[in-house]
Amino acid sequence: MGNGSTVSEFTLTSFPALLELQILLFVILLLTYTLTATGNIIIISLIWTDHRLQTPMYFFLSNLSFLDILYTTVVTPKLLACLLGKKKTISFAGCITQTYFFFFLGTAEFILLAVMSFDRYVAICNPLRYTVIMNSRICLLLMLGCWVGAFFSVLVPTIIVTRLPYCSKEIDHFFCDIAPLLQVTCIDTHFIEKLNFLLSALVILSSLTFTSVSYIYIISTILRIPSAQGRQKTFSTCTSHITVVSIAYGSNIFVYVRPKQNYSLDFDKVASVLITVVTPLLNPFIYSLRNARVREVLREAMNRIMFLTVRKT
Repeated sequence: MGNGSTVSEFTLTSFPALLELQILLFVILLLTYTLTATGNIIIISLIWTDHRLQTPMYFFLSNLSFLDILYTTVVTPKLLACLLGKKKTISFAGCITQTYFFFFLGTAEFILLAVMSFDRYVAICNPLRYTVIMNSRICLLLMLGCWVGAFFSVLVPTIIVTRLPYCSKEIDHFFCDIAPLLQVTCIDTHFIEKLNFLLSALVILSSLTFTSVSYIYIISTILRIPSAQGRQKTFSTCTSHITVVSIAYGSNIFVYVRPKQNYSLDFDKVASVLITVVTPLLNPFIYSLRNARVREVLREAMNRIMFLTVRKT
């Protein structure tokens, strides 16, 4: 496998086919990143300052928003620097660090989405025992499990990547994803690609299976509610989570759960923009627009801010 890397830095090609549009792309991505950070910070602030949102569901939502901020920050600032500046290089240590945190945070988010589905399962299928089962200690342990499980699940693959010999400095991507990294190695990476596929499938499909089973029980419970209004009200508590889950799993399965990792990188770049930039932007808007309680708290907060602003003037 080799004793180490033969390069000290890599060059990120980003979007060579869009050279004439890089300024426009920079502005769009900068605006998107700003909106993502702002939207998720607002969600976190509302949850932690309003007692009506201090329940297990919103506790997990605040952690999802925190993960989204970190997740997009791992990739977007470097992408913006590459688009605007002439120097498009990233150090070997910086590249490996970016790879690790990208997959660490992504894995933590998948585990968290499964935990959030379990929270909805308990709330709808066992409402009388909800406060007993989902107490603060259990919520903290579940959240800790997300972070610790993700930390260790991507540690070994990252160590393997650091030990590979690299023959080229040019990475055909806008960040240090695993597929373009394997393309510039000096050895046959067939076994590593298989290992990466198995790990990706294990993380994504196992959490997807857990989430799907939870919702099968949830839907069967909802269908037994006699009134249509009751069914609609109960199901409305799950629609935001279902939307986020559909976007997250759909885009990631397409890119990472496949046996062959190093093909169609141009199309992968488009999917990666969806994963790293668009999805973290959509999450706070999905939860704020589709959740009546969040909309109410947000409206009240905006009214208070406007009142204080007018009062000062």
